[in-house]
Amino acid sequence: QVQLVESGGGLVQAGDSLRLSCAASGRTFSSYAMGWFRQAPGKEREFVAGINWSGSYTYYADSLKGRFTISRDNAKNTVHLQMNSLKPEDTAVYYCAATRVTGLRGSSQYDYWGQGTQVTVSS
Repeated sequence: QVQLVESGGGLVQAGDSLRLSCAASGRTFSSYAMGWFRQAPGKEREFVAGINWSGSYTYYADSLKGRFTISRDNAKNTVHLQMNSLKPEDTAVYYCAATRVTGLRGSSQYDYWGQGTQVTVSS
């Protein structure tokens, strides 16, 4: 079992950067692929980025590729999402999630979830 806690959200202006973190508990963290999702008010939860167990393979939503970067540090049981050139449409609650299988983009395919962190981008 993995417990996940996100942090790093906040209110920023368009064009700013923000780095989200997800701290995981449990000795099996390094065996999980990790993902970031986001959910804006009135919209479905959508995939943002994913990373395999070792950090050697990353994958992104096409619309976000180039602005967002996912990384992980297995020694510290953490996964990060670096977000650059933020836009008002990036405003959402951001969640990290864990799954046993690399490459998954569907929220129903992830087994463990954090409580989310709010990111608000003002214009």
